Amino acid sequence: MNLSTRQMRAFLQVARLGNFTRAAEQAHITQAGLSILIREMEKQLGCRLFDRTTRVVSLTPAGRRLLPVVERLVTDLDDVAAQLGAEGDEARQTLRIAATPLVSSHLLPQVFTTFREAHPQVSLRLFDADLRDVEAMVAAGDADMGLGFFFKAAAGLERTPVGRFHLMRVMPVMPVMPSTDAADEPPAIGTAPWSTLRTAELIGLPAGNPIQRVIDQHLATIGRADAQRPTFNFFGTLISMVEAGFGTAVMPTFALAACRRHRVRTDVLVKPKIGLDFYRIAKRGAHETEAMQAFVATLVKALPALSR
Repeated sequence: MNLSTRQMRAFLQVARLGNFTRAAEQAHITQAGLSILIREMEKQLGCRLFDRTTRVVSLTPAGRRLLPVVERLVTDLDDVAAQLGAEGDEARQTLRIAATPLVSSHLLPQVFTTFREAHPQVSLRLFDADLRDVEAMVAAGDADMGLGFFFKAAAGLERTPVGRFHLMRVMPVMPVMPSTDAADEPPAIGTAPWSTLRTAELIGLPAGNPIQRVIDQHLATIGRADAQRPTFNFFGTLISMVEAGFGTAVMPTFALAACRRHRVRTDVLVKPKIGLDFYRIAKRGAHETEAMQAFVATLVKALPALSR
């Protein structure tokens, strides 16, 4: 026996209305089609389900025994389908983003605000983690996308450039007594050649950090690649240590927003000017929702203003 949901729904319509013509109208099929469904159902069950006369259609004893079972099955099926549909709608309207701590704390808040104003129906969830954990969350499906400086794509992930930042020098400044309101404004970013770092007391990220490896390649051209220097794991710590006078650091301009919360000087390094691509990663083959596309468009538009 293999009753279909179409057969069960047809049976319920006839049982409730007691009329094949009205039941066919309610089911949006022809009366002949409805009759075929009922006959097939009766054939599979090996019994009549309805007594048919010229005036009325009524359930047989077998039909009356079957009715509550079919009602329960169809009701349960409809309830589960509605729940699954609601969960699917919620999943499509929730965007899960994983990003490194500085990106999460200083780049994304402004982007989130802009996005939510234009797309209030989309719920945003942010997970801040280190670069490897960002990749792991996207690969496992725990995040819809990851953001950061991914110098190569991990297995099973696709990366797409969404912005470009340049390397800058971050150095401490001497405290000054503010004399005007202009003193409270964040200083504009300047420029400085790499050669200015020849005599600087440098601090940086650990040597194994991929961004630090790029920095060290260019420090090597001025004889500073092998310099012994204090290292810190996070850009936020590095910026605070610069402010405290422990040295000068090199980092991408994506950290500008964080730098402007501290008393430090920032200058884009030139001669040469070095750019680093900022990527979005996603699970290979995963469906890209409209919410994801809209968020990436918002991010791409916002990033240039956040790096100058």
